[in-house]
Amino acid sequence: MEEYDIIVLGTGLKECILSGLMSQGGKKVLHIDKNPYYGGASASISPLEELYKKYNVSGPSKSMGRGKEWNVDLIPKFFLANGELVKILVHTEVTRYLDFKVIEGSYVYKAGKLHKVPGTEEEAHNSDLMGMFDKRRFRKLLLFALNFDMRNPRTYQDMDPKKLTTRDLFTRFDLGLDVMDFTGHAIALHSNESYLDRPYGETIGRIRLYCESLSRHSASPYLYPVYGLGELPQGFARLSAEYGGTFLLNRAVDELVMDNGQVKAVKSEGKLYSCKQLICDPSYVPNRVRKVGRVIRVICLLNHPVKNTHEASSCQIIIPQTQLHRKSDIYISVVSYAHSVASDGMYIATVSTMAETNNPEKEVQPGLDLLEPIKQKFVSVHHILVPNEDGSKSQIFVSRSYDALNHFEDEYEDIKDMYRRITGVELHVGGSQRHQSHNSDDD
Repeated sequence: MEEYDIIVLGTGLKECILSGLMSQGGKKVLHIDKNPYYGGASASISPLEELYKKYNVSGPSKSMGRGKEWNVDLIPKFFLANGELVKILVHTEVTRYLDFKVIEGSYVYKAGKLHKVPGTEEEAHNSDLMGMFDKRRFRKLLLFALNFDMRNPRTYQDMDPKKLTTRDLFTRFDLGLDVMDFTGHAIALHSNESYLDRPYGETIGRIRLYCESLSRHSASPYLYPVYGLGELPQGFARLSAEYGGTFLLNRAVDELVMDNGQVKAVKSEGKLYSCKQLICDPSYVPNRVRKVGRVIRVICLLNHPVKNTHEASSCQIIIPQTQLHRKSDIYISVVSYAHSVASDGMYIATVSTMAETNNPEKEVQPGLDLLEPIKQKFVSVHHILVPNEDGSKSQIFVSRSYDALNHFEDEYEDIKDMYRRITGVELHVGGSQRHQSHNSDDD
């Protein structure tokens, strides 16, 4: 029986990042995936014919161009340029295998119209989201966020970040409801209103991260890999392999062998592989996870840029839930041929949100209306699954399903939490934190 420190089931992004970090840390890692491709639930589908097949849709038509020019993310998400996940990419040097482009703009929906999210003083000054007095107050809040340091009480301006709520902070700055709305949802990237009644430290940290990310590239704070997100799991798989990690794709997992409540081995196609710890996505252990909600995603193929986005070849759009009297925001991510994920002149826009009714497609209709005319759409509704236990007894560590958000910040929190539970130490990403938007040092 072959022995490993860690067996990883599934090649989703989280599983590949963790296996890369574990291999780099000297662990002997075996990766098994039931699929013939990398990425699991977070894969990029190519050629285009495979996407139509996956959703049981006939086509595609000749007007969609050549199928192999498409790489369609099942769960599209953007990176904040100064976010922790980019720091992991730089620290592990997985950037060698990837080339990023800046997303051209970030937009927020207000009163039936799209508005560019202001992230600089100049943009705030020219923004039609706010009146003149609001602009001054918003600028003061941005300056407070950029100077804020949790370790230095002098930057608190007599407002305790562990006691004062975000709602109270916004009131101190005399922000109007509209400004609170886009600041909380389109800059701090909260997906619902619960943040308003939590201590403000977290929100100010998120505003600061957004501003720092924006200061790197000015068009928007977001980055996206050329050829799609499928490049990421493969990049971390290559990292793992460099440090001795082994990969078995297209292999069925027969059973997990337990002893006294603890994982001891994985049986795959009749062979036993022993391990001390197991990392996997929820699909491999349905009896160890529970449902906590549903997410709807609608992938839309377009032959035009989204209206009112200044002809952007890529953008993020957020519809705050207050605009539609919902509990959660609606997110739209737009990428295109400019990222080598679609045929020339074609766009991929994905609308996602947490489902709140028995008719999720009707819930995302305001988002779909912004994209018309739509050439083809693919609708999926998935349960969000979370592990029942932390893995300390069983040594089985299960990732959470991907959320409805179209950025990676909450997914990074799951990676960090799993890393701590698996290793017993915090994940600290050191190394150079410089990051070019076009690092073309392909190996």
